Amino acid sequence: MLPDDDWHLTDDIDDFLARAGDFLRSRPALHNTPLTTIEKLRTRGPDAFGSEATVFGRLESGGEVRAVCYRLATRRLTLTPLSPEQADTLAVRLAGLGLRLSGVTADQDTAAAFAQAWQRHTGAAAEHDWRGRLHRLGTLTPPEPRPQGRDRVLDARDQEQLLYWCNEFVAEVGEAPLDAASWAGSRFADKHFTFWETPDGTPVSLAGSTSMVGGMVRVDPVYTPARLRGRGYAGAVTVAVTRAALTAGATDVVLFTNPANPTSNALYRRIGYVPLADFAGYGFS
Repeated sequence: MLPDDDWHLTDDIDDFLARAGDFLRSRPALHNTPLTTIEKLRTRGPDAFGSEATVFGRLESGGEVRAVCYRLATRRLTLTPLSPEQADTLAVRLAGLGLRLSGVTADQDTAAAFAQAWQRHTGAAAEHDWRGRLHRLGTLTPPEPRPQGRDRVLDARDQEQLLYWCNEFVAEVGEAPLDAASWAGSRFADKHFTFWETPDGTPVSLAGSTSMVGGMVRVDPVYTPARLRGRGYAGAVTVAVTRAALTAGATDVVLFTNPANPTSNALYRRIGYVPLADFAGYGFS
């Protein structure tokens, strides 16, 4: 790091956004997770992810913000891209303050660099526990042939079906199950959802999307029950929510895939999504 580089930490979200908001919005696709997470904290309050205060950090050099981090009540740290030296300095700073971390999520190189630095400075073992490939929409290209049916935005009468399918989705990806009581605090609660329905009105696929922040919308999740896959429904519903985001004025539409799933990666590329960066997560003992 340069001599005038310094990390500034705070639990004041308004102060943090006043100083780092422009930086986050400068690369809305790459910064999609910080943008949506911090917006949830801003709109729902500081206990949106738990009772422990969120810690925000910004790295400044020459009066400009170069990177940010935040640690939620879950004690998971999220980072924008850092050099190995910047990651090491942050690890020293957080360890020196006695902050406990349950893990880290960032682009692949940054996550690995910080996990190694945290292990050096705290002795905590780091285990690779997540990977994702970020895609950004280039030119939307609806797949052909288009399956019969239509898209429909969900309303209150669809909550039971939505909860059921979201539970099937989290079971497949290894996340905690949901019920009516836990829904409000889940990562699905603030999403907008769309079904693809067959001509007789039967739902066959589901896609969610975030509210627009900084011109960015993230498509998440996309789910088709196993028995209905291979019929083009996932592509059709993804095109529908992507087109809706563009119509609403989004300049960046993004989604994450599992890099180990060739089927979904090929599908989204056919639709027009282009790989942007690989991300990774590490859990700490």
